[in-house]
Amino acid sequence: MENTEGRLVDLYIPRKCSATNRLITAKDHASIQLNIADVDAEGRALNTFGTYALCGYVRKEAEADDSINRLATQDGYLKNVWSYQQ
Repeated sequence: MENTEGRLVDLYIPRKCSATNRLITAKDHASIQLNIADVDAEGRALNTFGTYALCGYVRKEAEADDSINRLATQDGYLKNVWSYQQ
């Protein structure tokens, strides 16, 4: 919700899981948010980063590492790490 000045005034803004698009509720204490910094050619961190939020369900089902590999590969942080298998 915004006030008359256009500022956000909500006390809580829910996030969505990057892997499953589920809402991360306030009571999901197993959820995480991971920020991966962009680096330059010399390996120094820049001011930009990629953000991934994982809900507790993904972590409970032991799919967090595969989900982060898939998302990071799609965003260009990793190469040839994740491949779809049935």
